[in-house]
Amino acid sequence: MKRGRLRHFAVAASLVLSLSPLAGVRAQMLSGDQEDAYILGPGDSLSLRFLAATELSGPFNLLSDGTASLPLLGNVRLTGLTLSQASQWLETLYKRQLLRPELQLSVVTPRPLRVALVGQVSHPGLYTLSQASNESRGDVAVSNEGLPTLVDAIAKAGGITSDADLRSVMLQRRLPGEAGAYKRTRLNLLALILEGDQQQNPLLFDGDTIRIEAATEPVPEMIELSSTTLAPQDITVNVVGEVKGAGRVQVPANTPLVQAVLAAGGPIAWRANRGDVELVRINRNGTATRKKFALDLSQGASNSKNPPLRDGDTVVVNRSGLAVTSDALTAVVTPLSPILGILGFIEVVNNR
Repeated sequence: MKRGRLRHFAVAASLVLSLSPLAGVRAQMLSGDQEDAYILGPGDSLSLRFLAATELSGPFNLLSDGTASLPLLGNVRLTGLTLSQASQWLETLYKRQLLRPELQLSVVTPRPLRVALVGQVSHPGLYTLSQASNESRGDVAVSNEGLPTLVDAIAKAGGITSDADLRSVMLQRRLPGEAGAYKRTRLNLLALILEGDQQQNPLLFDGDTIRIEAATEPVPEMIELSSTTLAPQDITVNVVGEVKGAGRVQVPANTPLVQAVLAAGGPIAWRANRGDVELVRINRNGTATRKKFALDLSQGASNSKNPPLRDGDTVVVNRSGLAVTSDALTAVVTPLSPILGILGFIEVVNNR
């Protein structure tokens, strides 16, 4: 009796194992040629074509639970598998139903890609990218044809910040299977921009994570990068104090401090203290930094003397000593003006 129960349990266990898609394709799952293959997931539209049973052929969709309803089989779980793995798994299942189970599986319409961007981008977060989309960044139209690339995703997140370390951009990608394994690789976007190395701009897959760390030292090439698609198109900064047109000013991304002051009309000749210009920056954690610079119109872009600005920065052009003295005298004299006027009137009357 016990032997019969054990035999029944062994048969049931083997049946459950045979119905798992991981049983037949596990050996390939971590092979090198499968690591960057397209991984099926909910939302994919696929086409199944039988070579000997055309009446069973047709399109189908992967549902939100990762399964698809297929002829003769019912619901079959395919999420997490590559096309090659899913084809082999379906052929294994159809061998029980058909004499010739040879089939062709293809993707008709891939699902939109959801990628995460974290770190030194203007707007970190989760983004949905489609295979064919158009968006506008200022006066520049960005068109994506085919699978989006790393640069496309950065552009959609608003571009990089001035602290981004482009020499070491981390790309994390999910591997096939349901174990939740990932692989990570480092990319050098400076090599892409300066040398045209397009291997540093890979196509993105659903579930990718892009992490751009902050550079430990200022990036000398950041000024040159302001004209590329990696940088935001425009930023808005506040220029206040002793300038001719104080207020909010829209300037190109990574505009140096001196250029922003000139965009606000330039310093007022005798009132501005060119040696006391402050840059106030609000950090992402809510803290503020305040640095002092000298306003030198002949100074080129420099992280230490003429730093590139970020969106939301405030530039304060402080008063000169002459302006402080003039404002103090004005503050004292202005309240006395009515009294002095009355005294002058009385003196004129008495002289008559």
